Amino acid sequence: MFAVLKTGGKQYRVQAGDVLRVERLAAEAGEKVQFNEILMVGGDTPVVGLPLVDGAAVQAEVIDQIKGDKVIHFVKRRRKHSSQRTKGHRQKLTLLRVTDILASGADATGVKAAIGSGKAPAPEAAPAATETPKAAKAAKPKAAAKPKAEAGEAAAEKPKRAARKKPAAEAQE
Repeated sequence: MFAVLKTGGKQYRVQAGDVLRVERLAAEAGEKVQFNEILMVGGDTPVVGLPLVDGAAVQAEVIDQIKGDKVIHFVKRRRKHSSQRTKGHRQKLTLLRVTDILASGADATGVKAAIGSGKAPAPEAAPAATETPKAAKAAKPKAAAKPKAEAGEAAAEKPKRAARKKPAAEAQE
């Protein structure tokens, strides 16, 4: 039995026991994650989703968080420009081992869903007992905004300023 799953903007054809390198997932090594975006489940009776197969899932165990090979992007402007630039990048990846393919009943497994990009979520800390001055200030409701005066009233309140006179050109002699 095989399945086609979608994660990190890519599609992977997997079987039980396969080792995958996917875009970074928010999970620690040793955790079990579940992919719920299944496009197809193959085997004796293949099922193709429209666009996803309802109730299907792929469960995998996280082996490690790794970095991919270094990709070097080199730009050289030729002839009269005489400039060059080098940029490097190492993609962050998660190494997985597929443990199980579920054709149905994925909702009741209780396994953590695979959430992409980022670090593993830290356990939530207890809320602070005292508020900081900034937090107290931010929590205070703001005063209601004053209604704007109509155009006629504003003109009556403020007189216009007289235009400044420019110095005469004759004074330069």
